[in-house]
Amino acid sequence: ILLFAVALVTSTVFAQKSEPIVLISTTYGDIKVKLYNETPLHRDNFLELAKAGKYDGSVFHRVIKNFMIQGGGSADIQTIDGRPMIPAEFNPKFIHKKGALAAARTGDNINPKRMSSGSQFYIVQGQKYPVDRVTQMSQRSGVEYTEEQKKVYAELGGTPHLDMQYTVFGEVVEGLDVIDKIAAVQTHQADRPVEDIIMTVKVLNQ
Repeated sequence: ILLFAVALVTSTVFAQKSEPIVLISTTYGDIKVKLYNETPLHRDNFLELAKAGKYDGSVFHRVIKNFMIQGGGSADIQTIDGRPMIPAEFNPKFIHKKGALAAARTGDNINPKRMSSGSQFYIVQGQKYPVDRVTQMSQRSGVEYTEEQKKVYAELGGTPHLDMQYTVFGEVVEGLDVIDKIAAVQTHQADRPVEDIIMTVKVLNQ
């Protein structure tokens, strides 16, 4: 009986694989993110690019205050553009709260399955939404939220209109203030920062 109990505990520990942690270092500070094991296709793709150094020296090429900061697909890193798209991995547990890491994609008109870019990602800044506003948005979109998720949008903020439209595959665990700093920079045509915001991406554990 004791041996069976030990084996059961061991198997449970291995089944609950720790979530990978990735460090995105920028000229405005460090952002530490965890990748969700429930979105394995996106997790593994991001880890592959990070470990290969494909993001190193690239920039956040699209920045919109109170919305998001986006990288992984500018002309500076054409070597990773053109990767195969990733099937959507929507999960109602993972919402576009502030700090959510999600995959960019092309529009529904040419991408009806809402498949993700093989390289481009964005991190949500967003803004705060009162609970009643989130409820109204839910009624229009058909996306259902728990009371806790509504509270997150009210107290932390985010972009609820993107839920179940784009795959969320991770979240910031340290460095939300860095997102605010980057989102506040001056931009010009196509929402590109006037001064390049360069990043390096390092896998801390997986």
